[in-house]
Amino acid sequence: MAETDAGRVVIRFVNEINRHDVPALVGLMAPDFRFVDSLGQELIGPDRMRAAWAAYFERFPDYQITIRHHLSQGQLVALFGTASGTLVAQEGGLPHRNHWTLPAAWRAVVRDGRVVDWQVYTDNTPVQKLLDEAGAP
Repeated sequence: MAETDAGRVVIRFVNEINRHDVPALVGLMAPDFRFVDSLGQELIGPDRMRAAWAAYFERFPDYQITIRHHLSQGQLVALFGTASGTLVAQEGGLPHRNHWTLPAAWRAVVRDGRVVDWQVYTDNTPVQKLLDEAGAP
């Protein structure tokens, strides 16, 4: 039975992100799922997101979202908190210098118990700086 309360669905989605459970994340996405990152770039569809999440979790194996507050109105959910992670070093491992924690907000829309839209709002500059220093694409 699908959950219909938008807030509960989105909290489940965040929990699966924190577990890095890509199949469970995909299972919570609507067929027309849309992801918008903090730079405004979009990815459409669960298949594209499956690959994107797997790559992100490989690059930041300790990535976590911490929710401090969330608000729901109908199918719209807003989340406020932090995102954190550590960029894997080229030589392996998670050096402390590569760790980041950023204030962030997320906007989600739920339809029929699945996430349709997931949008991230944050200043991604510190993460981009680490990626640039590491020579990452």
